[in-house]
Amino acid sequence: MNFWHDRSVFVTGGTGFLGMWLAEALVARGAKVVCLVRDRVPQAPFFAQRLNERVTVVAGALGDIDALARVLGEYEVESIFHLGAQTLVGVANRDPVATFEANIRGTWNLLEAARRNPQVRRVVVASSDKAYGDHPVLPYDETFALQGRHPYDVSKSCADLISLTYHHTFGLPVSITRC
Repeated sequence: MNFWHDRSVFVTGGTGFLGMWLAEALVARGAKVVCLVRDRVPQAPFFAQRLNERVTVVAGALGDIDALARVLGEYEVESIFHLGAQTLVGVANRDPVATFEANIRGTWNLLEAARRNPQVRRVVVASSDKAYGDHPVLPYDETFALQGRHPYDVSKSCADLISLTYHHTFGLPVSITRC
């Protein structure tokens, strides 16, 4: 329980369902949580439950690598939880480019900013079972190939492969979770 006490943690997607609960849990454990917020939506639970008053909120987007690098440096971040993404399959089908920008470019921007910052000790990338694409056998397991075919699925497959690249090529301590 003391591991997180006074550690600087950066959470992307902190206003989302999982991100909000993660940020809340980290705050409860004494972490200094910094959340990247692209849009301030007052009715979102993050704001309605006033979590924004217990974390440091930084306005910005995953598409801005300079802002990401600045956040990691200024807040001396050592742990990153990357949950920020465009998560709606219907939106991905209607606007695949925006989904690719958020989910793929956003991931490589964050990983590149982390790679350049020697203080970063760990990165957890939140993925999805959609990264596996369609397989005839269920349930999925970690030995299944990443074979997304549709925009959202492909964005998650790509983000996972990019994360693995940063781990294997540059030694960035990246873990991938697939919900």
